[in-house]
Amino acid sequence: MHSLSLRPFFVLLMGIGALAMVAPAIHALSIEDHEVARAFFYAALLFMVLTLFIGLATANYKNTLARGYLVSLLAAFLVLPLMLAVPMYESVPSMSFLEAWFESVSSITTTGATLYDSPRELPPSVHLWRALMGWLGGLLIWVSAIAILAPLNIGGFEVRATRGGSASEKTFAQIGRVTDPSERLVRYGSKLIPFYAALTALLWFSLTMSGEVSFVALCHAMSVMATSGISPVGGIIFSPAGFLGEFIIVLFFVFALSRVAFSRGVSGQEVSPLYKDNEFRLALSLIGVLVAILFLRHGVVAFEDGSNNGLGNAARALWGALFTITSFLTTTGFESADWTATRNWSGLGTPGLMLVGLSLIGGGVATTAGGIKLLRVYALWKHGQREIERLVLPSSVGGAGAGARQIRRQGAQIAWIFFMLFTISIAAVMVLLALTGVQFETAMVLSVAALSTTGPLAAIAAETPISYAGIPDGAKIILAFAMVLGRLEALAIIALLNPEFWRR
Repeated sequence: MHSLSLRPFFVLLMGIGALAMVAPAIHALSIEDHEVARAFFYAALLFMVLTLFIGLATANYKNTLARGYLVSLLAAFLVLPLMLAVPMYESVPSMSFLEAWFESVSSITTTGATLYDSPRELPPSVHLWRALMGWLGGLLIWVSAIAILAPLNIGGFEVRATRGGSASEKTFAQIGRVTDPSERLVRYGSKLIPFYAALTALLWFSLTMSGEVSFVALCHAMSVMATSGISPVGGIIFSPAGFLGEFIIVLFFVFALSRVAFSRGVSGQEVSPLYKDNEFRLALSLIGVLVAILFLRHGVVAFEDGSNNGLGNAARALWGALFTITSFLTTTGFESADWTATRNWSGLGTPGLMLVGLSLIGGGVATTAGGIKLLRVYALWKHGQREIERLVLPSSVGGAGAGARQIRRQGAQIAWIFFMLFTISIAAVMVLLALTGVQFETAMVLSVAALSTTGPLAAIAAETPISYAGIPDGAKIILAFAMVLGRLEALAIIALLNPEFWRR
């Protein structure tokens, strides 16, 4: 019987979470913050023992169906934060357990929303714990997307793997449904986990060499790889690394724009090089167009301001637009130190609507980025392009092969369904937030930030920064569940509620 009981996969995640608590305990001990060190060490010891008991109780349980692992994945985002919140609750006397749970959900779903506007309100080791939870949550998505979601044709893979897909895609999906998911987790995990850790270490070293403090560089490196946007100093804007640090980070954003950048050939589907990947090319097009709009708008609107026409201001505005647009497209949410120069140059005081749209689009399929995903947007774009061609030439035949035709037809259809589910989810969350007393504009921004897993969007998208600390407790609970929905996606939740899903 496949009930919602704890499974060995979830027990493994519990063990990893408990073991990870040792890292902030050691850090707190190294800076002589003994109270925080004790809180994390005792929590780690407690939950290691609890994990051991649960592991012994479920040692004989065998699960050979991917749907059981999907349930465990949902439990990891719903139940595991209760455990991860305990050391934070014990470390910060002014923090309630609800606030600690909100921070945990926000971190593990790689959303990065925080109730503490000033980084000084939290101990450094708690900042490390938030960044580490986000990093582990990103790693979980990296591996689970290919090992669990891909064989079930959800998580964005449904665009290419619907009826009529290529033989290799259908064969992969069929094999994935009948083979043991634990074998796929081991196989893909053995390839992706070392690569993920190595990239994080490389980014950490690079940021440290660029002038960043080692501790802050580590937190930023984990946040960039997980696209969580968590920072112990309030963002990249306060980093001493400056342009060099931002340039290094932009290079690593590529891993959130396309899965081909890190998993080409791993799932048996990715065969094209990165520069030919549709998601990556669409991302470059979006970035290029929006950067050009912000930069060229100066000549139309703000050129009369002679004090802002210097070459240095132009370079800063161009870079600020490039970094910030790419950051929000990947749903990381880091703001460039030159973003203010971009706003002044373009003449737009608050170009937040553009960033909201970018967060909605999101990054690539099977990456740590959230949002609708570039592949779904690409399918809708190709379908719209083909429909316009048929208006001009009704008897024309679409080219580019069977794969392209499948994306334009069944792929676009399922992408449109997901798009409607996403917009309905935004409307539903907005209504629920309004019932708690949140204003309309604030509810809209917070809903998009939660469902697209772009927590920092609240501080930059609206005319005035929105503080998560100022919303009611009921709204915090709603947003936390919205983050889980945005991270796991509506199609996965609907699949769990579908009786046919359990009869396979």
